[in-house]
Amino acid sequence: MQPARALDEPARQRALDRYHVLDTLPEAAYDDIVHLAASLCGTPTALISFIDRDRQWFKARTGIDTRQTGRDVAICDHAIRAPDRLFEVPDLRRDARFAGNPYVDGSEGDKRFYAGMPLVTPDGAAIGTVCVLDDAPRELDDGQRASLQSLARLTVTLLDSRVRERTLEHTAFVAQAAPAAAAPDDEAAAYMLALIELQDYAGTVERLGERSTEKLLLQLDAAIDQTLAGGRDAVTRSSGSGEYVAVLHGLDALDTLWRLNAVIEREAGGLGLRFAYGMSMGMPGEPTATVFMRADEDLLDRKRALVS
Repeated sequence: MQPARALDEPARQRALDRYHVLDTLPEAAYDDIVHLAASLCGTPTALISFIDRDRQWFKARTGIDTRQTGRDVAICDHAIRAPDRLFEVPDLRRDARFAGNPYVDGSEGDKRFYAGMPLVTPDGAAIGTVCVLDDAPRELDDGQRASLQSLARLTVTLLDSRVRERTLEHTAFVAQAAPAAAAPDDEAAAYMLALIELQDYAGTVERLGERSTEKLLLQLDAAIDQTLAGGRDAVTRSSGSGEYVAVLHGLDALDTLWRLNAVIEREAGGLGLRFAYGMSMGMPGEPTATVFMRADEDLLDRKRALVS
């Protein structure tokens, strides 16, 4: 057996952050994967787990109620240290690494068996697992192990498709809203691309309810539209999410962004909602995808600063 390797944690975390999957709502495709994993492996519990900075967060789950745990008790954190192979523990109580785990020793749960296949990005970063757990010691057969490996690859394919769809949606909007033509050195024709993202969207829905959250966001949509009425500036919200994309024109674009921030605080701040911002300046003729990527990196940097 190959020894577990040390993680390049900053690179691994950046890879996870770029998917913008943490704290999103449940989705049928991911739910189907965990139900299929549990059925194929004959286990009561299956998870799609992502290892964040200090927590383990479940995008999909069956057989367990909690949405997340601390990273310090995440068996999946051990699994991602060997990205190229399945991590299987026939009896967790007989393994010194896990015997005192609260989800094993009976204080929080009494799981006895674990098998997880790392979710490995095209760049080689292990960001989580598709895993199964049982209440009794056991082992998988070769066919079940192959199934878990296939489901992990399918999960990464879904994640990559999600990134492409998000990028295409946003760059199409920016291309339509950004100035079409101007002299390359015309500062007045510059525009700002701003990304405004509601933090812990899934937690907000759980706390307020799906209908109340959507009603709040619709009210915020209307307030933002009213703030920008009559000008060239434009804002859109991705459907089914709390992420806004704004294209703000002219030398006062930053002032406009602060006005939007004030509107957001007025409408949502009292409910404890937190938003993160990312921005980038673009010039007419510059590829919109390039401007979007800079704004996205700025958003991720600012989100990292919020949790550091």
